[in-house]
Amino acid sequence: MSDILTHIDAGVMTLTFNRLDKKNSITGNMYAAMAQAVDQAQADAAIRVLVIQGHESIFSAGNDIGDFLNKPPSTVDSPVFHFMRALTMFEKPVIAAVAGPAVGIGTTLLFHCDLVYAGDNAAFSMPFVNLGLCPEFASSMLAPQMFGYHRAAEALLLGEAFFAEAALEIGLVNRVVPPTEVNAHAQAQAKKLAAKPLSALIETKRLMKGGQTKALIERMGEEGQSFRRMLTEPAAKEAFGAFMEKRKPDFSKI
Repeated sequence: MSDILTHIDAGVMTLTFNRLDKKNSITGNMYAAMAQAVDQAQADAAIRVLVIQGHESIFSAGNDIGDFLNKPPSTVDSPVFHFMRALTMFEKPVIAAVAGPAVGIGTTLLFHCDLVYAGDNAAFSMPFVNLGLCPEFASSMLAPQMFGYHRAAEALLLGEAFFAEAALEIGLVNRVVPPTEVNAHAQAQAKKLAAKPLSALIETKRLMKGGQTKALIERMGEEGQSFRRMLTEPAAKEAFGAFMEKRKPDFSKI
């Protein structure tokens, strides 16, 4: 069975992380599948809404570290960057249903969704600095805009988890519901949107974005250059080595 399930019903495409034994960690092949699905949803006029969801116990642990180290995103054409660009430029409504941990890109992709519903067990984190890396998916731009600078600095510099009620307070999520209900709630909201005129949905989203897409793509390019460079530097090597060896990293000499 695929690690990304794709289902289309009544104008709604749903992408489901389906790698529960690996905490829904994302491989290059999964990014490629998601990018292809988003491109399909953009091109198909019959698809009006995109939903991204996980399991009631976990949304995504972020990148699969083993796969990430074996096949790092070395160019702008890597599957992860294709997915990022596709979701950033997606013109139709995007809904995310998040329960349990949402780590790294599991959190940053939410900045590019229009509606986010969270289970009361949701835990969001962007631990890039802890891995010797920098933010991605334009989160260095969007987190300060949404959270305010100091809360964004806390989230991105410390890399510690924050939880559903805090995410609701700062505007990252629209509503908190029981984990067993979050996917169904997102689907119900998607059906409401799918019944509305597509042209009005697209134009309203475009106006709300205020021409920001170009700036987001530029910021992702800047982040991507730094990210790819930092992957080869001592801090990241120590962080990933420590992760694979199940020990605490030591950055004291770096």
